[in-house]
Amino acid sequence: MVDPNPIVASKGLDRLRDAGIDVTTGVEEELCKRLNEAYIHHMLTRNPFVSVRYSISVNGHFLDQLGEGVAELGGYYSQLLQEYDAIILSSASVSENASLPASQETGANQPLRIIIASSSSSPIQIPGLTMEPSGKVIIFADKVTTVELESAQKGIEIVVLDQINLNAITEYCRSQGFCSILLDLRGNVGDFEEVLQDGIEHNLLQKLVIEVLPLWDQSGGGNFPIALKSLSKRLEVKNLQPKISNQNVVLEGFCKVIGSQIKSWLGYFHLETGE
Repeated sequence: MVDPNPIVASKGLDRLRDAGIDVTTGVEEELCKRLNEAYIHHMLTRNPFVSVRYSISVNGHFLDQLGEGVAELGGYYSQLLQEYDAIILSSASVSENASLPASQETGANQPLRIIIASSSSSPIQIPGLTMEPSGKVIIFADKVTTVELESAQKGIEIVVLDQINLNAITEYCRSQGFCSILLDLRGNVGDFEEVLQDGIEHNLLQKLVIEVLPLWDQSGGGNFPIALKSLSKRLEVKNLQPKISNQNVVLEGFCKVIGSQIKSWLGYFHLETGE
């Protein structure tokens, strides 16, 4: 795969060829693209690569939980966390669990935890937050939200916005040099409505990660975010691939806005490089 970084611009390949070394490109290129999806997207668009993760039952109901064992060492969720520079969380999810998600993989880099605290949320009370492993925490709050933290937690950065949306969050992450963001739909799904809607309207969503738990939900299921319900009319999912994590099935696919003139990163990479 040719490096999409314009600073590099295949100069290394040219130097090798000028030295008389035969160079072949495109070997296992599709696998290379998948392994470097966030980096490629960031290089070509200057925007972070955004994935949306949520859980459903086998009968298609939204579930506010992770499958058994997936957050432990070797589980898909533990591995997923180390792949992203930042993770967006509901304040309700953090408060209910009294902890922050962390990768259990050996030597994993923990993502920046971005907590959404909208006016519709309960005040944030997170006991023992500073006892967490490495990883910075930032709270995005609207101007009427009360953020209650213990005195030992005053070092946590709090950004107050008139409106919490994905544009504002991606702008912050871009300013920090981040390539990838995971939007984890747990807790109060209402916290994510504006964020999801903004992501769809501005073509900011690149990937879906859907965990299917081996459960038949008799309760009618939790409420899908309204924005998610409209995804079938707004987005196509490309290159859908399944994998198994413990007893759970994980589906991953790339998003493409229907009718959009903006190319997917796969097509954009092909256009730019001619490969």
